[in-house]
Amino acid sequence: MAQPAWQEPDPLAVESAPVPEYGSGSLADLLPTLVAGQGVPGYTAAIPELTPADRNCVFLIDGLGWEQIKAHPDEAPFLHSLLPTSRGGTGRPITAGFPATTATSLASVGTGLPPGAHGLPGYSARNPETGELMNQLRWKPWTSPKAWQPYPTVFTRADAAGVRTAQVSAPAFEVTPLTKVALSGGSFLGRLSGEERMDTAAERLAAGDRSLVYTYYSEVDGKGHRFGVDSDAWRGQLMYVDGLARRLAEQLPPRSALYITADHGMIDIPFDERSRIDFDEDWELRAGVALLAGEGRARHVYAVPGAENDVLTVWREVLGEQFWVASRDEAIAAGWFGPTIDERVYGRIGDVVAAAHDDVAITASVQEPHESAMVGLHGSMTPVEQLVPLLEVRS
Repeated sequence: MAQPAWQEPDPLAVESAPVPEYGSGSLADLLPTLVAGQGVPGYTAAIPELTPADRNCVFLIDGLGWEQIKAHPDEAPFLHSLLPTSRGGTGRPITAGFPATTATSLASVGTGLPPGAHGLPGYSARNPETGELMNQLRWKPWTSPKAWQPYPTVFTRADAAGVRTAQVSAPAFEVTPLTKVALSGGSFLGRLSGEERMDTAAERLAAGDRSLVYTYYSEVDGKGHRFGVDSDAWRGQLMYVDGLARRLAEQLPPRSALYITADHGMIDIPFDERSRIDFDEDWELRAGVALLAGEGRARHVYAVPGAENDVLTVWREVLGEQFWVASRDEAIAAGWFGPTIDERVYGRIGDVVAAAHDDVAITASVQEPHESAMVGLHGSMTPVEQLVPLLEVRS
């Protein structure tokens, strides 16, 4: 039934947000499923569509969502041809998790846990111990990695169980705190070029009767942020990474399964006032807010003590037609961050959480000039950001 013209539109219901498939089809479920099939104790096959293999390789392409592969058959002929193999031959994607952003997703991949457990609930979040904003991608200000994320990685536990485990990535990532909390365990092999990474990943896969190898490529995401997913620069990177995936697939040793996935998709947001709402210039959204965290399409909002309800009310009134706007407890109850929330993680989640529904972002031109200048963005629960491939090649 249509609303009368004079009636205020209803805000988006928190329960209408498409919650990630935690426990059955999310990034956090991938490695537990693979190592369960390799006999590593303490894990179960959470993604039932996958068939066990002795040797498993995960190639994570930063920023290359399911919708982007579907939309670019000419630039990515190999990856596009694998779409029917996704998720164990069902031809379906899996979900990234919320927020759909690199720090959160890599922690979910490596620990096998949803954000509410591993505790990296966004690009940035408040540290309840200090009251400061913690950038969880760049790890600033420095915080004890083990205190921030205390769980062992799947790689660590697989290595202890006798699986030959390796990560093959850019050399600079070897010593980063994010790698330590999310991807450590077994051997780290730094390789500069994409071709070297593919070749080394194949070699390490063949090195054990049971092996688990993770490799990573970042520049699809980098070009998307800078130029957008509708740019020639981005399409060039897609063509390049399509060749890398083919190169790796053609070198698989016997009894191997290669899974090609991503940490999130991406969407281009126009540079106009309707599409980019500048927090630093909007007095209504700033009122009662002590800290703004997250990113343009997935915001954590921390209120001045006592102003939590007022901030929620205003954000819902101003943004409720374009964003799912929830209180911390509403977002938790709706399962946005997973089925349970560790006590240490509770205060890292915003008093208000805003996830974009429309093609819009909340920027902060003064506080976040670099991020506000990005063309391609991500973070929310829309299909273009949330759905990621799980393409499969077996030997």
